[in-house]
Amino acid sequence: MRTFSKISAAAVAGAMAFTLSACGGDSSADSSGKSGGKVKIMVGGLDKVIYLPAMLTQKLGYFKAEGVDVQLLTEPAGVQATTSLVSGDVQGVVGFYDHTLDLQVKGKQVESVVQFAQAPGEVEVVSNKASGDLTSPADFKGKKLGVTGLGSSTDFLTKYLAVKNAVKVSEFTPVAVGAGQTFISALKQGSIQGGMTTDPTVAQILEQKLGKVLVDMRTPEGSKAALGGLYPSSSLYMNTDWVNGHKETVQKLANAFVKTLDWMSTHSPEEIAAKMPADYQQGGKELYAKAIKDTLPMFTKDGVMPADGPRTVNDVLKAFNPNLKNARIDLAKTYTTEFVKKAAG
Repeated sequence: MRTFSKISAAAVAGAMAFTLSACGGDSSADSSGKSGGKVKIMVGGLDKVIYLPAMLTQKLGYFKAEGVDVQLLTEPAGVQATTSLVSGDVQGVVGFYDHTLDLQVKGKQVESVVQFAQAPGEVEVVSNKASGDLTSPADFKGKKLGVTGLGSSTDFLTKYLAVKNAVKVSEFTPVAVGAGQTFISALKQGSIQGGMTTDPTVAQILEQKLGKVLVDMRTPEGSKAALGGLYPSSSLYMNTDWVNGHKETVQKLANAFVKTLDWMSTHSPEEIAAKMPADYQQGGKELYAKAIKDTLPMFTKDGVMPADGPRTVNDVLKAFNPNLKNARIDLAKTYTTEFVKKAAG
């Protein structure tokens, strides 16, 4: 999920060290994506339902069927995933589309090549203890609110909801608590009163009766209500120069992902859950299937960017982010439909 903080040398070094470790020091891997090499894709949390198409595509065998060797890596939040792409350590990221806008302002040309989702898939939850005086984003003032990481999309979406409801970003405290068990523990311990997270974490919080939903952005309708329109989020984004130099490989990736999105649209949550790794099913198979069911409406069926989506993202970011407020962003350069349209055809 998505960086708006300055990308430091230390962060880049950390991302590179992680990736080399995740690759098992495989120096023979050809990062060009040519035949015989690997295309490395960093995911901002492989076990998150919002990024489910990445692992599902691998499990369905669609990468292999296209003849492309994909290595999926994972980071706890998209902010680190973006750093890995900027450092040149991976060829693609499965993360939020909004990074493409932020990076353009910073002089980096990155584009979404497959748009997985048309809504954020994010949920603002509140602990039961704090639910009495935290009933809407208008009550964020003075609160400690959990986000996956500082500079992540959960961070900036929280800021947008605050600003939209007349709360200054300086009037509440975002706390980096990750997702999954670390988020749940923070909610239990009271170190946060609420926070933004995704499934399957949301399903576990509700199942354990630790809190309730404050703002639900898992559906197109929820996105429109909270953000003013469809909000393209989960995507495969890549450096534009790399895309232009490796169109055959990018087309194979698009073919594989579009097949997966189509497969998801014709199969039940239970069938989807059965394809995923068993250790993703925290809380059991039934709860995991419910988490998928609740999040499925966010996904596109063809990987195509929703027509007004980029404008909504632009409006949201400019509402609170000083780096983007007065910047001129060429939205046409932040995504391409070239590959997904060929895949669908």
